[in-house]
Amino acid sequence: MKYIYLLFCMALSLILLSGCGSSSNSSKGTDWEPTINETVNNLNGVTMLVKQGTVSSSGLTVIFENNSDKQCIYGEYYMLEKEIESRWYQVPVIVDGNHGFPDIGYDLVPSDVKEWTVDWGGFYGNLDSGKYRIVKDILDFRKPGDYDKYYVTAEFTID
Repeated sequence: MKYIYLLFCMALSLILLSGCGSSSNSSKGTDWEPTINETVNNLNGVTMLVKQGTVSSSGLTVIFENNSDKQCIYGEYYMLEKEIESRWYQVPVIVDGNHGFPDIGYDLVPSDVKEWTVDWGGFYGNLDSGKYRIVKDILDFRKPGDYDKYYVTAEFTID
């Protein structure tokens, strides 16, 4: 039952975020949409870091660490943002039309460490040089219908 509810929440998130794309991947300052996630990295004890040596212009691997007593769930959804003039902006997607992510939930139990690899080449293309961050939502899941959603980020640089 909890997985059905998680799938419903993820599908709803995809519907709400489906209009966030554009067909350009060149940074033009304010031509990009500003971040929609102003509050990030506030789930105490849960972090996401970029695994050293995995960053390329088309993907990376992150490491989730759950040093809390919370049962967490994360999925395939992610967003990329670029820092432009000290502000975060959504990187435009290069996919025309509707797009989405597989509806799957990965458990991140207390004291757990997991790796997650992403290849965004087909979704965002190869990124230009600059400072970026990957944004993922994560649920503090207690039972179906009883959870809080948080956003975790990990910053990286493309040279």
